[in-house]
Amino acid sequence: MDCANPVSLARFYAEITGWDVGEIEDLEDEWVDLFHNGVRMMAFQKVSNYIPPTWPDGPIPQQLHFDFHVKDLDIGESKILAIGATKHKVQPGTTFRVYLDPEGHPFCLVKNPQ
Repeated sequence: MDCANPVSLARFYAEITGWDVGEIEDLEDEWVDLFHNGVRMMAFQKVSNYIPPTWPDGPIPQQLHFDFHVKDLDIGESKILAIGATKHKVQPGTTFRVYLDPEGHPFCLVKNPQ
């Protein structure tokens, strides 16, 4: 995932997923991985001229999109807002909610049907 600060964004997604942040040499690292049971699951790469997506409109598409399934949208929302997510002004559905990570990438919490 392209971003301005791989260390902080990796830590944000580690909070959501429970995965482990890879080795960090310093806060200026240009590449940081997330691991689950020793398997690389996500990677964050520094882009010096990073510009966040402008989803749903505008010149910069969302580029990627994660859905995280939760049992309760309200509980999930309170947890991700507490770690730095922002609720997006556009909410096109009722069984999911759209948020922005600290660098502006959109992602969703989706109500798990079970």
